[in-house]
Amino acid sequence: MTSSADPATSASPQPLTPAVRGALIRYRVIAYVVGVMLLLLVFVAMPLKYFADSQGAMDVIGPLHGFLFMVYLIGTFDLYRRVRWSFPRLVMTALAGTIPFLSFYAERKTTHELLGR
Repeated sequence: MTSSADPATSASPQPLTPAVRGALIRYRVIAYVVGVMLLLLVFVAMPLKYFADSQGAMDVIGPLHGFLFMVYLIGTFDLYRRVRWSFPRLVMTALAGTIPFLSFYAERKTTHELLGR
């Protein structure tokens, strides 16, 4: 008897190639790093700058987060290229690094999707 479930969602996931697995690992690492840096920027450096008139943390965390976000974009593009996502998926995943906590969610969702958990 056949099932009425969607074959795309009920099929077992294909094993990842080493290139995709490597891109996924790099993406996961940079997503966490950028997520933590964004939280530090928004919840530590910015309040120190505006409420305590202390520019020091912002001078360090701001540029560091900016650089790491560029690395996040490269990692996201690398994964997009290897997995062959749609362009809107690339944009949404890239934008996840700009909203606090969203990079953690996007990383988890992407990992579950690709590993089939």
